[in-house]
Amino acid sequence: MHILHTVKAAFSAIALLAACLGAARAETVTVYTNATFPPLVVDAKIGLYPELVGYLNGLKPGGLEFVIETLPRKRLQVLVESGALDGIVIGMMPAWMGDPNRVKYLWTDPFANDSFVMASTTANPVLFNRIDERSGVRVGVTMGYVYPMIDEWIARHGLTRDEAPTEERNLDKLMLGRVDAVIVAESVLRYYTKTHRMTSGIIIEPMPGQVTERRFLVPKSKQAVYDKLAPVIMHLNADPAWRKIQSQY
Repeated sequence: MHILHTVKAAFSAIALLAACLGAARAETVTVYTNATFPPLVVDAKIGLYPELVGYLNGLKPGGLEFVIETLPRKRLQVLVESGALDGIVIGMMPAWMGDPNRVKYLWTDPFANDSFVMASTTANPVLFNRIDERSGVRVGVTMGYVYPMIDEWIARHGLTRDEAPTEERNLDKLMLGRVDAVIVAESVLRYYTKTHRMTSGIIIEPMPGQVTERRFLVPKSKQAVYDKLAPVIMHLNADPAWRKIQSQY
């Protein structure tokens, strides 16, 4: 009986040690975003960002697990710039964070490309080649966003910025006639017209500026996380499973 108790105790100790080692190996990484609009975020599980996080959790690179959390843009930016962010950020672009040379933070390869367009309605067209013939044009932009090159273009042509919390809200205002045009990511406009079953009535013109490359921003304090995540993102578009997910958005 004494031997039996000793064996049971030994197995219990081994099980406890294994559990502790497993817990030590597992690390949960918070993935922050300020996006609250489709197609980037539709709900907790649907949208480009939640599905990418779900895809990563299926792989568990280096034993990492990921959980997505939303923060207001200004709060998120303050945490990043102060070095107080305990996590990583999805969907950022170096120029938006004042890091065009990618020296302040660690950046993965892009996992999606996008571009900004100007959208107006056929009932009230705002056209590039006639923009200077109009006055008082109100253009919807997203609150807190920095638009490299586009901001200068807006100022040069004397357009009035009309800010809204999201690109989706700007598109709603456009359809209600509360702004004359909106600056919007092409993917957001495409998803909006699809879900609202709009087949006509919108004029689209590409905006000046570089293509928007959506990347993960990783603070340098999270070098170990970056080393496990970056190789996965580098080969992401070679995976048919991810391409199938991305094609929905």
